[in-house]
Amino acid sequence: MREIVHIQIGQCGNQIGAKFWEVIGEEHGIDWAGSYCGDSALQLERISVYYNEAHGKKYVPRAVLVDLEPGTMDSIRSSRVGTLFQPDSFVHGNSGAGNNWAKGYYTEGAELVDSVLDVVRTEAEGCDCLQGFQLVHSLGGGTGSGMGTLLLGKIREEYPDRILNSFSVMPSPKVSDTVVEPYNAVLALHQLVLNSDACFCIDNEALYDICFRTLRLSTPTYGDLNHLVSLTMSGITTSLRFPGQLNADLRKLAVNMVPFPRLHFFMPGFAPLTAQGSQQYRALTVAELTQQMFDARNTMAASESNIQDLVSEYQQFQDARADVEEKEEVEGEAEVEPADKEQ
Repeated sequence: MREIVHIQIGQCGNQIGAKFWEVIGEEHGIDWAGSYCGDSALQLERISVYYNEAHGKKYVPRAVLVDLEPGTMDSIRSSRVGTLFQPDSFVHGNSGAGNNWAKGYYTEGAELVDSVLDVVRTEAEGCDCLQGFQLVHSLGGGTGSGMGTLLLGKIREEYPDRILNSFSVMPSPKVSDTVVEPYNAVLALHQLVLNSDACFCIDNEALYDICFRTLRLSTPTYGDLNHLVSLTMSGITTSLRFPGQLNADLRKLAVNMVPFPRLHFFMPGFAPLTAQGSQQYRALTVAELTQQMFDARNTMAASESNIQDLVSEYQQFQDARADVEEKEEVEGEAEVEPADKEQ
């Protein structure tokens, strides 16, 4: 099976990554002990893309967790999802990067990067047929932007023929902790242009707008934002984790979506997104879902672009019935079952 090595780096990357493993664990029927408790053969058919099967039918995430300070690692270890990861997957420093890209890229991060590469190499060597790497990080801090792009470059040198995929959280002037976030982002973006094969751009400002306007949350927390990002990541990786007809691996996704090597930055959209009290009043037809997907209010990156500006686009429908699709072909109109999980 074509395996993926997942790497999450920095505070933001680790919090989003932990939520991602919670979401796909539910989809694949994996409980907090790593045991399978699902009810469908489809859940196990391609589970080895993200999980290693250990002794006693226990499924362990093929993940590497990295940070330059121990705080985030300790909070993940003590959480429910922390019991899934093997202890060797946690790699951390003690000093932090202090929101400084240069400390992550040249000093503190450079001292730790060899230890991280050892763990990455161990995971890669345990794969039957490695298809690529998936990096989750933010571009506003020091560790995610500096050490994240340093690690990306090192992996590119060591595995030049593997696909490098990144989920990058962009800083926003409206939702900002630190005054140096734009500098960190500019320095990191240069490395992403050179070394990443596909970069999914996620913007804090757009996430807050979705929480306020669409979901109507009065005081959204970072937990709400992380949940939105993890749902989007789950949707994007559905074609990699379950049988399908299109974009079954990272290379096919890149071939279909990237027109020029440097033009590989994507804007993900997600549907359905509905305020909790309004869900029962909406009929989720194919047309409605498609319209929501292309609506700027459902896009995870704030921008002024519209459908006329698209160079390439890919729609992934999940939980749609085959008989409904056949009916759509015949009648030209169909309804789609709502997703099993609530948004």
